[in-house]
Amino acid sequence: MFLLTSMELFMLREKENIQRPLQVGNEINWERSWRETLFLLLEDLPVSLLPHVSSISVDGTSATTLIIDSATGELLCRPFLYNESCPDSLAMVKSIAPENHTVCSSSSTLCKLISWWNSRDSHKQSAVLLHQADWLLWILHGKLGVSDYNNALKVGYDPEADSYPSWLLSQSFSKLLPSVKAPGTSIGLVKEDIRVKYGFANGCIVCTGTTDSIAAFLAAGATEPGKAVTSMGSTLAVKLLSTCRIDDARFGVYSHRLDDKWLVGGASNTGGAVLKKIFTDEQLEILSKQINPSEPSPLDYYPLPAVGERFPVEDPKMVPRLHPRPENDVEYLHGILESIARIEAKAYSLLKELGATGVNEVLTAGGGAKNEQWIKIRQRVLGLPVRRALQTEAAYGTALLALKGAQQNCQ
Repeated sequence: MFLLTSMELFMLREKENIQRPLQVGNEINWERSWRETLFLLLEDLPVSLLPHVSSISVDGTSATTLIIDSATGELLCRPFLYNESCPDSLAMVKSIAPENHTVCSSSSTLCKLISWWNSRDSHKQSAVLLHQADWLLWILHGKLGVSDYNNALKVGYDPEADSYPSWLLSQSFSKLLPSVKAPGTSIGLVKEDIRVKYGFANGCIVCTGTTDSIAAFLAAGATEPGKAVTSMGSTLAVKLLSTCRIDDARFGVYSHRLDDKWLVGGASNTGGAVLKKIFTDEQLEILSKQINPSEPSPLDYYPLPAVGERFPVEDPKMVPRLHPRPENDVEYLHGILESIARIEAKAYSLLKELGATGVNEVLTAGGGAKNEQWIKIRQRVLGLPVRRALQTEAAYGTALLALKGAQQNCQ
């Protein structure tokens, strides 16, 4: 059985999308970029394997939000990206949601939904909300309005009760909310035109997906409470397997359901996107090898790609701190890497303070997992064993969800 996982069909071209996104005037056309990347990657798949693809799933960035016209399938506004804040709607969210709920963050999906709802007079009756992964899956299966309970968490879905809460359903905009299924659940067959064009098998199904950091956690294979996965991609996302559910919007902490346990964590805006703005890939590789990871850096930064932080501090007004810059680029990179490691350490310390199972080992995934010096720096700063996961790509975790869907579909 060959399994295709498709939003990290995107990750293979992530650099291209970040560095050369499609633009119309001053606006980046994310919709077109994502769609074209999907089909370019489908075309890249070996022709000999396509007839054996049995299941497709997608992971996408949490809280990347799209508002779609259910009648036409067209976007009703530009996509809201994962790290965008909508402070104009935060007061309303706090007035309807329980105190310190996950949605009580200006970057939550619910804040984005309400911001759109309050700014529009038309198309409200035909609109439907989708997350990035949902939208990409819809392109493949054609059934508008289906999500998974990992992506739907930040719009207010309760994974413990497996339903939307009454305080959310009582709102006028709740009609936009998608139906929710467990990650890895079959939605339907691949659309016939796509199946024929690319040569998929007749029974190839499309399954509900998950978020990128959860996919990375599944890929890493952490199965015991106390095991954690840090995904070092464009952002820094931490997930800790805990016996207790912890949700606290004051710090950007939330819990995803994982069978009978909980993935507790959050996502910081620090990470690889900051590094890419300062150094090329070649520079990162060359400079990193010159760092002595056993020596602490005296530089104290808070590396962010733009104003705003989500976790372990929830502060949409936080300003990046990347100065003073030493003349030596090795020292500068060392300071940035160590500062990101300190943010990671603060994140795990916070989770323990809030009542989560204490972390005893950190597996690392994503692009940052390839940097051996960074792993050694993080191990020293965290005071914990840190090792690269055997499977470091979120795509592998999403493939496991596709496998789950394929197996359930055969029963």
